Amino acid sequence: MTPETVSRGVTESAEQTPELSQDVAFEMLSCQRRRYVLHYLKQSGGAAELRDIVERVAAWENDVSPAEVTYEQRTRVYTALRQSHLPKLDDGGVVSFDADRGTVVLTETASELEVYLDVVPHNDIPWSKYYAGLGILCTGFVAGMWIGLLPFALIPPLVGTALVTMAFTISAAVHVQYDSRMRLGRDGLPPNQTTGNGPWE
Repeated sequence: MTPETVSRGVTESAEQTPELSQDVAFEMLSCQRRRYVLHYLKQSGGAAELRDIVERVAAWENDVSPAEVTYEQRTRVYTALRQSHLPKLDDGGVVSFDADRGTVVLTETASELEVYLDVVPHNDIPWSKYYAGLGILCTGFVAGMWIGLLPFALIPPLVGTALVTMAFTISAAVHVQYDSRMRLGRDGLPPNQTTGNGPWE
């Protein structure tokens, strides 16, 4: 794909970009294959050819290098992307998909999807629930110290304050690290995929 083609695709997609609603954002991110497509496009500078996307998505799905992707694996991914996922992303205004040219370009709207990554259902506990639970525990801890409940009454106030502060500081640091791993377009494997043992990561 030449720079002129990419530039033209970006310009056209920007002119046709609709406003991204919350429902559309959740729908775009709810499918692993669509997240893989967006991840690869961001890694590729916002534009890529369909055949390259197919090869990379198939490699990620089967945990192999792109060179090891079989014809059947490639065909299965190609059919799903061309007939379903890319048209859906295009309809949602997230990408500009030219089926005739076999090119896919991210629109400016795609950047808005990052906001929703933290609330898309995963196997982990949502951070909002984690912080709510941590807040309840810390409140109980401080209340126990304040009313003199053992063993909390044995802890000096300064130490108790330091422990609560440390709990939230460590949690925030872990949260930042988690978010960096979940960001689409980061170096390495796509979000939600933690396996892989080759240079194709």
